[in-house]
Amino acid sequence: MSEDHPSGDERAALKRTPLHALHCASGAKMTPFAGYDMPVQFAPGVLKEHLQTRARAGLFDVSHMGQVRLTTREADAGAPDAHEAVADAIETVVPGDVRKLKAGRLRYSVLLNDDGGIVDDLMITRPADPDAAGVLFLVVNASRKDVDVALLREKIGDRVDIDLADDRALIALQGPAAAAVVETAFPGAARQTFMTMRTAAWDGADVSVSRCGYTGEDGFEISLPAEKATAFAEMACAHPDVEPIGLGARDSLRLEAGLCLYGSDLDETVSPVEADLGFAIGKRRRTEGGFAGAARIAKELADGTARKRVCIKPEGRAPARAGAEIASADGASVGRVTSGGFGPSVGGPVAMGYVDAAHAAVGTPLTLTVRGKALPATVVESPFVPHRYYRG
Repeated sequence: MSEDHPSGDERAALKRTPLHALHCASGAKMTPFAGYDMPVQFAPGVLKEHLQTRARAGLFDVSHMGQVRLTTREADAGAPDAHEAVADAIETVVPGDVRKLKAGRLRYSVLLNDDGGIVDDLMITRPADPDAAGVLFLVVNASRKDVDVALLREKIGDRVDIDLADDRALIALQGPAAAAVVETAFPGAARQTFMTMRTAAWDGADVSVSRCGYTGEDGFEISLPAEKATAFAEMACAHPDVEPIGLGARDSLRLEAGLCLYGSDLDETVSPVEADLGFAIGKRRRTEGGFAGAARIAKELADGTARKRVCIKPEGRAPARAGAEIASADGASVGRVTSGGFGPSVGGPVAMGYVDAAHAAVGTPLTLTVRGKALPATVVESPFVPHRYYRG
């Protein structure tokens, strides 16, 4: 995220989420991020906000993310084959098995270019409502939403209607107390399992409640009309277990959870196999192909890749930042750090990066160049802290 200090004109040019005024009134330190003026931290600071989320619950404004609705043109929205039609369309640009996605379920996937590089990583949701059988909802990264929509319109715009929902907010509640808080607003939500979505009503508005998140903790993402966002956030933060959390802690939480950040750990040159995201490639799709970049990905699945994303635990206390050189134990350069920092829950530095495949095995000793010094490190299992998703 940016550490720049924009001028007044530059600040005025930034977009604002529906919670912007609330952030400012709460004393947030604001920073430019993906074209938006976003809170990087609140009064407690990044370390305390991180630990608050791990121990109780944090509220995150993720309204800058893109919420995209795909609706098939090939069948009536309520027809039995409507889901198959919209799934077949998006399966040309993602490697996941969207056909098998059940109503009311979410799936993580990646949007691919023709070379098999990752244009974006995203969540795909199939609504539970039978009347929305030909609809899929996508949540995409803020910095990529215009690119994503343009690619979708180019590749499948003749088969689906593509709408970017700029009139909705997205709020995440994450942490072990999140379920109890969300249950007060949406009775029954606490029984939802990980990667499921339900529709509900709040204050007269239609709301989508998804059990997912970007922290490794149990949690929810709530999509609701923009005009309802402030009231909902104030209601949630009135709970004694909830505090607002900024981008700084969101980044350290996701890094400890071994989750990728687009633009740092993922870009259009990286394939899902190189990124260790093979779980996003469906079993049927591995056999059938039929998606952008399928030839490259099939070859990489069969023969391996020259590089691999790994989690790295540096020794000592000095964090290795993105761009730091990774070397083998004998000093040969083998890669670069793509994400790095201090892990408050781990009590020390954590990092991710790409290394030559020969040095990707767990337990491999490495060195990282930090402030001109070569410091020892080791490839470790992902994640750095256990995921605590609720699976029922």
